[in-house]
Amino acid sequence: MSDTTATVSDPAVASSDAAVESRVLTPHVALSRVIMLVNPLSGSVGPRAAAEAEAILSQYACDASVVSLEGGQFDQQIQAALDAKPDVLFVLAGDGTAGSIASRAGPDGPLVAPLPGGTMNMLPRALYGTADWKQALQRALEEGEPQCVAGGEVTDGEVTQAFYCAAILGSPALWAPAREAMRTGKLKLAWLYARRAFKRAFSGRLRFSLDNRPERRAEALVLISPMISRVMEENTGLEAAAMNPSDAMEAFRLAAHAVMDDWRQDPAVTTRATQKVAIRARSRIPAVIDGEPVHLRHEAKVRFIRKAFQALAPIPPAAEDAV
Repeated sequence: MSDTTATVSDPAVASSDAAVESRVLTPHVALSRVIMLVNPLSGSVGPRAAAEAEAILSQYACDASVVSLEGGQFDQQIQAALDAKPDVLFVLAGDGTAGSIASRAGPDGPLVAPLPGGTMNMLPRALYGTADWKQALQRALEEGEPQCVAGGEVTDGEVTQAFYCAAILGSPALWAPAREAMRTGKLKLAWLYARRAFKRAFSGRLRFSLDNRPERRAEALVLISPMISRVMEENTGLEAAAMNPSDAMEAFRLAAHAVMDDWRQDPAVTTRATQKVAIRARSRIPAVIDGEPVHLRHEAKVRFIRKAFQALAPIPPAAEDAV
């Protein structure tokens, strides 16, 4: 008995116990089983990310495993993680991969926590308010709550792609890189991107219809999810913003607004809520969908998804990337 008492009161043992004491998990949801998918080849991840993630997760009282995604096996590894039905599936990868996994999980799948591992990181920044994946991971683990994320789905007959932040359709889609360069302080690069976008303005206007209303024309159409829209307060639809500069000077002014400040204040922009959109053009449509540049066919449709997937994030979301 005396030996046991001595062991418990030994300061060295007490210090060791304190060192291994687990960090406190969020009280809002049980996180017993955690899986984290890591793409070490993605934009801002790096080869040490999996080991760093394991070190962070080891500080919490949960059964956690980290899976490094390997070329040629992405689909199988992702499906295996979803089939395991963890309490939360963390994803440290590019914007496109994270969005694809969230789409596959859907509203009835496991909680998904997309961490900032890509280039623009629109969705992670909106949820966690940081571009640092380690901070986002800790915020989700310690403050996260299940929250339903609304979004949209773009289909052009060839491909269907979900988005949870914004889809920009039309030549001003090329302004997105300029905005990102401006945010990170790369002013010369921002100007080069903006000039390239300006040169391609008026290359072909869109025709679009919102909720089966009469067709309209615009230089570009921006569709923004309720989570990051500055003007949408409820999940009633996507914010649709039509951009209609009448000449080159207005286009230049609008490009400056898109890069520098709140473009809604520009008189060439009109906005409204919508749930269904039909778009067509004479040629392929340049677009940026949640930060991923794509070229759609000359006709496309967009629909609002009220319950796209369940995220693990603080409530309300940080919405650093509100637009």
